Amino acid sequence: MAIIGGYLAYLFRYQLAFPNEPVPGYGLVGPDQYNSFVTMHGTIMVFWVAMPILLSGFGNFLLPLMIGAGDMAFPRLNMTSYWVFFLSTVVLLLSFFVPGGSFSGGWTIYPPLSASPGYTGVIWGGHLWILAVALEFTSMLMGGINFLTTTVAMRAKGMGLFRLPIFVWMINIASILFMFSVGPLIAGAFMLLADRLFDVGFYLPASGGDPLLFQHLFWFFGHPEVYVLLLPALGIIAEIFPVFSRKPLFGYRTIIYSTLVAGLLSFIVWAHHQFISGIDPRLAAPFSVTTILISVPFAITLFAFIATLWRGSIRLTTSMLFALGMLAEFLVGGVTGIFNGSTAADIYIHDTLFVVAHFHYTLFPVTFIATFAGIYYWYPKMFGRFMNETWGKVHFWITIIGFNAVFLPMFAFGLAGHQRRIFDPTLFDYLQPYQYLHVIATVGLIVMLAGQIPFIINFFASLSRGKVVDRNPWLANTLEWLAPSPPGHGNFDQEPVVQRGPYEYSHPLLKERDWISQGEL
Repeated sequence: MAIIGGYLAYLFRYQLAFPNEPVPGYGLVGPDQYNSFVTMHGTIMVFWVAMPILLSGFGNFLLPLMIGAGDMAFPRLNMTSYWVFFLSTVVLLLSFFVPGGSFSGGWTIYPPLSASPGYTGVIWGGHLWILAVALEFTSMLMGGINFLTTTVAMRAKGMGLFRLPIFVWMINIASILFMFSVGPLIAGAFMLLADRLFDVGFYLPASGGDPLLFQHLFWFFGHPEVYVLLLPALGIIAEIFPVFSRKPLFGYRTIIYSTLVAGLLSFIVWAHHQFISGIDPRLAAPFSVTTILISVPFAITLFAFIATLWRGSIRLTTSMLFALGMLAEFLVGGVTGIFNGSTAADIYIHDTLFVVAHFHYTLFPVTFIATFAGIYYWYPKMFGRFMNETWGKVHFWITIIGFNAVFLPMFAFGLAGHQRRIFDPTLFDYLQPYQYLHVIATVGLIVMLAGQIPFIINFFASLSRGKVVDRNPWLANTLEWLAPSPPGHGNFDQEPVVQRGPYEYSHPLLKERDWISQGEL
């Protein structure tokens, strides 16, 4: 799905750089196709790439290993979750081939544009979009229940809550956020489907409905959803930094408390997406305050990560490079988010490419850069072999350079007033002087996409040619490194007993080495 999402980005980005010219490898992109590609790119990347990789992928593999369990609490529920997700993928992909094509009303599916098929000309594509998202959310709910139950009921002896690795904390907090936030959107989606099929009128003004209601339901889910994606990514780099700086994780409990506070605040910030939607202006101030306030706990977490690196014996392995890259790029996304939280600034930059740049600087590091960090770090545990470090570093630098070439120009575009979802920017006189930035961004995207080829080759070639490793090649403390590489059925040779916390590096009492495993006497 990531390849499909990336290909769609290439199609509409090429159209922006060279309007109405055939796209190499596809052909001419029309306005309706452009809207569809933009919509499906956002949908696929958020719901079918970020969520399944970070939560389901890493969570299902790592969570039992990190808490010393032989498996997830409900293996059959896990399998059901997978097949429901598979079905949702089929339904979404089918929408490309039905009459009228796939949905084209934007990935936020705002009514009234989405509530009446007559507005977009897309009938079955919209129905299938809603059905696919409902199935995907059902799958994620099953996974979340499994994560929480496994953590509560299946921890190894001695594994208290404050001996859990940060990654386990992050997966569980993300699961709770998803479970509490997704209900209103599911209800809102069924109401939207009722409008489309039966003209009920929940959101159609002509029938007495209110489009703003859907925006409240969507963003009550949508903003916590950002943290559902973010938290596992923070958990990944929290595992990598101590190992490759050979220092304990700074502020372990503070990070946990800060994340819990951020999770609570995430439920009362949604209306900053609606400052210009027609909500009561008196609501702008409190939502602006809570939005800016939520940056505080995340700032604490990020400073704790930086403090972990301070004066550490840093090894710049590929996974460490990606972890550092994630931190740096996410900081740009976090700082630029403060502008969107301020009512006065948001009124000017709302729905411009500045916002597009901001959320890509937030979500791309979370979804891809942190994922690459995790894959390079846990690949030896998954397959018992190293990935090639040289090709890994080539992959890192091309990805970082390409990414910044794509999205840095968009900040300038946004400040110049360039709105999102414009099919042909050359039609507007005030945008024509900036057209060269679209060319730079498109070349950057092509470079970034091409930069994934070394990763794909490295990943599969290392399965047979990678250097064979023992159980703990990085000399790390957490329990997964006690298991065989790759772990067999039941994960561990014998049930581990936890003796200490997960980040015991360079302790003054350690004489002969700078680490000691959680399960070592």
